[in-house]
Amino acid sequence: MSPLKPSSHEDTDLSARSARSRPLSLLVLCAGALMTILDGNIVTVAMPAVQRDLGFSAPGLAWVVNAYLIPFGGLLLLAGRLGDLLGRKRMFTSGLAVFTVASVLCGVAGGPALLVAARALQGVGGAMTTAVVLGMIVALYPEPREQARAIAVFSAVGAAGAALGTFLGGALTQAAGWHWIFLINLPVGAVAWFAAVRVLPADRPAAPVRSADWAGAVLVTGALMTGVYAIIGSGGRTPGATLVLAAVAVALLGGFALRQSRAAHPLLRLGVLRSRTLSGANGTQVLMLGTMYGFQYIGTLYLQRVLGHDELSTSFAFLPAPLLIGALTLGLAARLVGRFGPYRVLLAGLALATAGMALLGRAPADGSYAADVLTPLLMLSAGFAVAMPALTGLAMAGVAEEDAGLASGLFNTTQVVGGSLGLAVLTTLAAGRTQGLLGEGVPLVAATADGYRLAFAVAAGLGAAALALAAATLRPGRADG
Repeated sequence: MSPLKPSSHEDTDLSARSARSRPLSLLVLCAGALMTILDGNIVTVAMPAVQRDLGFSAPGLAWVVNAYLIPFGGLLLLAGRLGDLLGRKRMFTSGLAVFTVASVLCGVAGGPALLVAARALQGVGGAMTTAVVLGMIVALYPEPREQARAIAVFSAVGAAGAALGTFLGGALTQAAGWHWIFLINLPVGAVAWFAAVRVLPADRPAAPVRSADWAGAVLVTGALMTGVYAIIGSGGRTPGATLVLAAVAVALLGGFALRQSRAAHPLLRLGVLRSRTLSGANGTQVLMLGTMYGFQYIGTLYLQRVLGHDELSTSFAFLPAPLLIGALTLGLAARLVGRFGPYRVLLAGLALATAGMALLGRAPADGSYAADVLTPLLMLSAGFAVAMPALTGLAMAGVAEEDAGLASGLFNTTQVVGGSLGLAVLTTLAAGRTQGLLGEGVPLVAATADGYRLAFAVAAGLGAAALALAAATLRPGRADG
């Protein structure tokens, strides 16, 4: 498999840039992506404080998270293709501006309605920013070894950012109040925007915007938004309503596929999905992210509701995860990929993460952080740290230049869908198991712990499925056969 090759005009642009400018460009891209990744879960620890201050109802509080995830997950594919058509730099800088303004609105919100609306606007800006980053990175670094290192840096930001959000959410809320989990984005976003305008290389649209398939865009965006909403809100509605939403999402997706097969200028060339590498990598990510999101969320609840940790101690308990992920991804993952190849590194990382989750599935009700959580946390973090860069490289390998933004948006979309789907399944299973045990007279803490153990065991099963899928579809020499 060969890395993505930039077009001739990008070759000329890149060759004129100094060795210093590309690391600065990578830093800017990672900073923009980091803000959007952090805001996906930084609010989780602050939710009780937000509810007290703004008067959210218990069902309404979920919209502080859902209002961000629905447009973010639903618009990634469209934003990636629009980046190809309008220019990825333009899409990235516009997304940064929208996200930063929305963050300020979140921070000054005095009521539920403004906060939910601003979170939705954050999701729009987050999708615009994140969708094109991978496509820009592979154009900046066309040489295979440098590209692997750059992807490792980006993967470190993504992998560590999700875990870091839990820590920062608790620390900022405890020290300065929940408003600052949003207001902190103002200086970061402003600096990143000015740096992006000055540092990022200009790119040319791959095709005139008038050729865009707007009907297909409406269909796929509606399908993804409806699907994400069906997944993340499934615990707050009847099963029948969830099935109706899922059916609507499938129908819209079918209409989109039909449209793409007939459109003169399709939004998504269906031939792209015939690549076993691209499809296998995205399918593997759905399962892998289901495992990791489940660990972060269920693990947080286990520490608080079973082991009795408060918000700040929970934040510090998760701190080894981003530190280890950052250290391994930046210092080891690229070298491992260069020596053994992304396929072997991916399988090893998935095996280690799955073993860590299986070990966590034995955590007792009277356990402790040091004895029952820390070792699985380190195993999961190490496995994810080496698996994610390898998987990212495989997903982008061999993608044509004109489809780079689309492939980037697709890869980010499966992250959101996989994480949301895994979380919905695991939380539903844990809650059902706990309620069943409570009905049998089992004490609350013991019943809760047993429900979480079931969720951890199922998450380990998702990890094993990801390992099997990767082994079957991503083997070198057979990836696109």
